[in-house]
Amino acid sequence: MIPDSNTAPLRAQNLRRTNLAVVLDQLRRHGPHSRSRLVDATGLTRSAIGGLVEELVGLELASEVASAPDGSPGRPSPVAQIDTSHVAVLAVDIGVDGIGVATVALDGTVIRSVRLVRTQDRASLAETIIDVVSLTRRLGFTGASASGRRLMAVGVAVPGPVREHDNLVAAAPNLGWTDGVRLGQLLSEALECEVPLLVGNESDLGALAEARYGAGVGADHMVYLHGEVGVGGGLIVRGRRISGHLGYAGEIGHLPVNPDGIDCRCGSNGCWETEVGEAALLRRAGVGFDHGSDRVALLVAAAEAGDPDARHAMEEEGRWLGIGISGLINLVDPEIVVLGGLFSQILEQVRESMEAEVERRRFHGIDRAVPIVAASLDPDVTFIGAAELAYEALAADPAGVAIT
Repeated sequence: MIPDSNTAPLRAQNLRRTNLAVVLDQLRRHGPHSRSRLVDATGLTRSAIGGLVEELVGLELASEVASAPDGSPGRPSPVAQIDTSHVAVLAVDIGVDGIGVATVALDGTVIRSVRLVRTQDRASLAETIIDVVSLTRRLGFTGASASGRRLMAVGVAVPGPVREHDNLVAAAPNLGWTDGVRLGQLLSEALECEVPLLVGNESDLGALAEARYGAGVGADHMVYLHGEVGVGGGLIVRGRRISGHLGYAGEIGHLPVNPDGIDCRCGSNGCWETEVGEAALLRRAGVGFDHGSDRVALLVAAAEAGDPDARHAMEEEGRWLGIGISGLINLVDPEIVVLGGLFSQILEQVRESMEAEVERRRFHGIDRAVPIVAASLDPDVTFIGAAELAYEALAADPAGVAIT
């Protein structure tokens, strides 16, 4: 068959788009590169790299600066790096204890952020939207720009399962949202957005952030677990987040672990979230739960000082963490398990009982050691994850998105 000459330009265009995305990804995830280093990292020719870097500079997505002299003869090679001064995304973190809004650069740097602490009696949908709008104004958001930069998109993280294709939050029990909420549409209208607005589950996005910039860098298979008022998580398999058929995957906190357990806000009972997390930890220590980050800090201090009730609460928290983590290890076969939020804060207090339970439930005959480590991006992990969601279209097609 004779190739259709009309398809040759299209193939070349698609190839250049792919290569441009590869170079941009290399700069985003691995920092500044000389052109020679980009050649080595991507396998592209030096002339191709030169043209791609120049295109990214022209799109205001990258810049080139002179490298520091190293004593070798000749002029120092220029170093390509992400341009953080021209484009950004808006990241919105809707939590139970508060709301945060940030502008985030293309390399994951949080440029500026503002947060609002709130009580659960101000968690209604209407009040949440009012608070988000108020915070965005403090960042100079105009619908298409913020913090003096051109906005590419808005990413929103919420503590509940999100249907990907229409940004519908199925439910957010810890916020009191029990019916499907078209949060993407409502926020876009309230903010008068002139750019795309995308919504994702907060822990799913936290997993994405830790995999690309944090404790999971270099791991293609990762489990991320985040504990606060609720418990969530995300799975990274072959370097990609697992979202499931509709986008509801990753509700790790609602894995059933105790058939005789207490009722959960999701409508079931015995969920993992009822056995680990702030409420369970404080309950076992005999401390009243009042969105207890301050109380958790006091409990950690008491455990370190040898208080028997606090130590018992930590031991039980670790045991139940180990029960769930062992199941996830068997399910995903990860290279690493990353713990964020509360679980990062108390990791050293719960490690012994947690690891003992994981070892006790180990699949015999399989020789694997899976490290369980603290997240490295707290407290900005949700901002960075929401930003990654907002940057997905640009990362896939830098020229096509940046020039629109």
